[in-house]
Amino acid sequence: MLKECAQHGYFRAEACPVCGQPGRFLMNDRELDHLGRVLTGILRHFPDRYGLTMEPHGWVSLPAIVRAVSQRHPAYHWLRVQHLVAIAETDAKGRYEVRDDRVRATYGHTVDVDLDLPTENIPEHLYFPVTTEEAGIVLEVGLKPSDRKRVHLSKTADDARAAGSVRTPHPVILEVDIRRAQDGGLVIMRAGKTVFLVEQVPAEYLTRLEESAAPPPADPVE
Repeated sequence: MLKECAQHGYFRAEACPVCGQPGRFLMNDRELDHLGRVLTGILRHFPDRYGLTMEPHGWVSLPAIVRAVSQRHPAYHWLRVQHLVAIAETDAKGRYEVRDDRVRATYGHTVDVDLDLPTENIPEHLYFPVTTEEAGIVLEVGLKPSDRKRVHLSKTADDARAAGSVRTPHPVILEVDIRRAQDGGLVIMRAGKTVFLVEQVPAEYLTRLEESAAPPPADPVE
């Protein structure tokens, strides 16, 4: 559920997490899920499907999105710019950026965009999940984009493990030596809260993160 607190802004809960007030209702979970998918699709993959124009840096007009979505999905005749801003500002992964009357996705694009994202304060190590079958090949040839325009690196090994679990139950985690990569000329951009982007990662900057040994099983209870 998406709501707005008069004092503390937008939130996704029954009550404001700061003051506990019920807040003003904006949309239910079903609407939030569907509109979130629509917004992500427009900003990452198919703005043209909605007749929208994307600027070179990935920005799309918020009022234009409202008009396009309302026309394509008449059930959302109530949609206003504030609803899209609320979706963007409460996204837990930081997938969107709002500036003035425009919005853009910060990562995940399959369309060509020239993202001008921050390149400072990048952690010394970032992580990427692969399957067991892929690990040896990637460590030999490096990381390259597959279905996206850039390689998406994770802030922590746990973040990478969560991302990789979508494809395989036990992902192998690769560690990227960011300092050496930057010294070698790679540009790493900060996108979202836990995601970082790079054009590609040569094998020389990759190592396999060894998992901690599992503790021995406890003695059976008699």
